[in-house]
Amino acid sequence: MEESFSSVVDNVENLHPYMKEKLKSFNIKEFRPSQKKALEKGLLKGNNLLICTPTASGKTLIAEILMFNSILKEREKNNNVKALYLVPLKALASEKFHSFLKKYSDNFKIALSISDIDSVDKSLEDYDVIILTVEKLDALIRHKVSWIEKVKVVVIDEIHLLNDPNRGPTLEYIITLLKLKYKIQILGLSATIGNPEELAEWLNAKLVLDSWRPVKLKKGILENNIIEFFE
Repeated sequence: MEESFSSVVDNVENLHPYMKEKLKSFNIKEFRPSQKKALEKGLLKGNNLLICTPTASGKTLIAEILMFNSILKEREKNNNVKALYLVPLKALASEKFHSFLKKYSDNFKIALSISDIDSVDKSLEDYDVIILTVEKLDALIRHKVSWIEKVKVVVIDEIHLLNDPNRGPTLEYIITLLKLKYKIQILGLSATIGNPEELAEWLNAKLVLDSWRPVKLKKGILENNIIEFFE
């Protein structure tokens, strides 16, 4: 028998009551395969994770659960912590910002920092979740912003860009610095990683691999406005 709507969310260990109610409000009746695996591998127990699953398989929700749940748990201890969501493109950063703002602004302060100017926005000190490009985080760290010490979680979207000849070196430097200097939990997300086992080992992360996708991927050839699909 399929689990009831409430039990799927309510039975998640270490999930804050606010997040349980929020997930129910999203009408989530069951977790997708990658989400189940992430929870089983310690998403809410402080483990670094590398999620390598197809597009639209539920990676962003994994990040949301981790970021907002971590902040809530620390609030219970009177600790003021932050979560960072790193993206390679400004357009993607804006998309995530508006999505998170729509869902979570009732209980969290969410900021977007993607300016090309190598400067520090002092107001970021007041925010819980900050969405920014890798280059912007690099600039903030070089300016030695004090609130970096409060970062609890860092989500790295499109982490496969470590292999990009232009952006890869900066991303690798940032991840290396975060691992060595700060006590944080890292969550890497990607749909296309050629060497996930090797990358997971470097991140000291547990690997979540899954091939499930919401819409079956078909291959075919279009000729004269007719598509011939093949297995």
